Amino acid sequence: MQPVRVTLQEGMHFLGELDGFGIHIDADESVGGKNKGPRPKGLSLISLAGCTAMDVISILRKMKVEPEEFYVDVAAVELTDQHPKVFKKILLKYYLKGTDVPRKKVEKAVELSQTRYCGVTAMLEHSAEIDYEIVIEEV
Repeated sequence: MQPVRVTLQEGMHFLGELDGFGIHIDADESVGGKNKGPRPKGLSLISLAGCTAMDVISILRKMKVEPEEFYVDVAAVELTDQHPKVFKKILLKYYLKGTDVPRKKVEKAVELSQTRYCGVTAMLEHSAEIDYEIVIEEV
């Protein structure tokens, strides 16, 4: 993995550089931010959702399952009380829509992602309990 850089723009606004892409980040207005980008902690939730979503769709495709729609919502359900405030509980919700989306195959794909393949889960589960739900809508 190549090094990542964040460069101060102004106030608490930084520009992150990763793999040639720019990502603006900023702090909350209560601590001097100007809402010019997401908060860094929230980006770790995007990383978690992206990591597991890529795993799950890849595994499902190997199982010959192709949903018409697929997305993952993630929420930090609980934070610790003391600084540094870290995620204490995270909830992932996997949403799939389509005809013939077998629940057993989806459950297996999610389980494999969460227990074997998703490196972001592996990092975050040291400090947070990570739960998940699966919602399948038949068309």
